[in-house]
Amino acid sequence: MSAEVVESATFVPEGRDEMALVVGFLAAHERVRGSAASPRYALVGVDEHDRIELPPTVHQALKKVVAALHAGKAVTIAPQTMKLTTQQAADLLGVSRPTVVRLITDGTLPAERIGNRHRLLLDDVLTYREQRRNRQYEALAATAVDIDADDDPEVVRQQLREARRVVAGRRRANATTR
Repeated sequence: MSAEVVESATFVPEGRDEMALVVGFLAAHERVRGSAASPRYALVGVDEHDRIELPPTVHQALKKVVAALHAGKAVTIAPQTMKLTTQQAADLLGVSRPTVVRLITDGTLPAERIGNRHRLLLDDVLTYREQRRNRQYEALAATAVDIDADDDPEVVRQQLREARRVVAGRRRANATTR
């Protein structure tokens, strides 16, 4: 393997048995030592002294790749630069490019302007994605109502009405901040 920059590559799962062995090893190791990667993980070559320790970020990436392949999913590795175009940020966030431009204009997403183009830092986009995901989970939790068979239907109706009121209030608050 050379040290050249890798273009996007997709890997399709082949042998579930091989992945099951790796997943089993990782799960057993995590039960014994926890999920934190120690600097003891290494790539080992053919020769006796052909060995290099893996940094924690590489270890975490490999764990995610193995888990996805074991689940029968394909894995795509797409290198990202530290500065993204609005289209790259949109692809990462799963929104349209005009939405990213609006987020920049609103001040929600910080960006630097180079000529007539915007550039966003990868860390800023990932932070925004995490914050947006957390808001979505909070909204889901706010609308969740535990219902038992013994609950009074009128009480449940009131709880659902209150949950809808909370969600509508959040929507109105978000609309006024734009």
